[in-house]
Amino acid sequence: MASAPQQQLPLFYNGLEPLSSEMHADYKIRPAESAPFLATQHAIPVTIDEFALVQRYMPIVFSAGDDSVPIALMGLNEGVNVFVDADGKLIDDTFYVPAYIRRYPYLLARLRPDAEELSLCFDPTSDTIGQFDEGQPLFENGQPSEVTKNILAFNEQFEQAGARTAQFMNELRETELLMDGEVSIQHDGYDQPFVYRGFQMINEEKLQDLRGDQLRKMTKSGMLPLLYAHLFSLSLMREVFARQVRLGKMPQPTLG
Repeated sequence: MASAPQQQLPLFYNGLEPLSSEMHADYKIRPAESAPFLATQHAIPVTIDEFALVQRYMPIVFSAGDDSVPIALMGLNEGVNVFVDADGKLIDDTFYVPAYIRRYPYLLARLRPDAEELSLCFDPTSDTIGQFDEGQPLFENGQPSEVTKNILAFNEQFEQAGARTAQFMNELRETELLMDGEVSIQHDGYDQPFVYRGFQMINEEKLQDLRGDQLRKMTKSGMLPLLYAHLFSLSLMREVFARQVRLGKMPQPTLG
């Protein structure tokens, strides 16, 4: 059986298998009632296409390191997600679920390192796809069903958004606007503040000092609103922290 490369599997994926009309002719999909893999995941990759929606619910920051990517914080501490319960069910039905989560268990991947085309694959350990008695068929008369076509289209759109996000990050690095982030939150009853580091953010002073061609280029490319969406979203750090407090998931305060 052909399989996709298994090295460096993306977040949430335990394996990848190419979707085949021969091997999976009788496979069906069923809706996911919960996402247990989310319960202890505090940071989710997001694309720039989602910034406008994400910034209403979660802080958007940038991961540390040279290959930084935008991430939405579903919790401020490792292993804490304040938007789902212990079973991975949404606490608030109006919450915007990032596309990275909605894409699972599917993924476009190259079956060989030299392959030019991406193939639709899935995580065979997922309980939402398999030989079920009930559900929506992935294939009909040997051809992809409408639901499979929709899954493929969504994954293609996600890849395109990912490419736009990569370009955005390249331009952001060229402007040298990223700096190491730090947020300090003082909570009642504690002498020491809770300090969060290990991420990057936009240097607002440098952004405000941009002039001339650089500022015009950033405005024309649509980059400027994205940077401000990120900056506005940072106020939600305290809201996420407050949710952790209400859920009894208090971190340890920073000493010294």
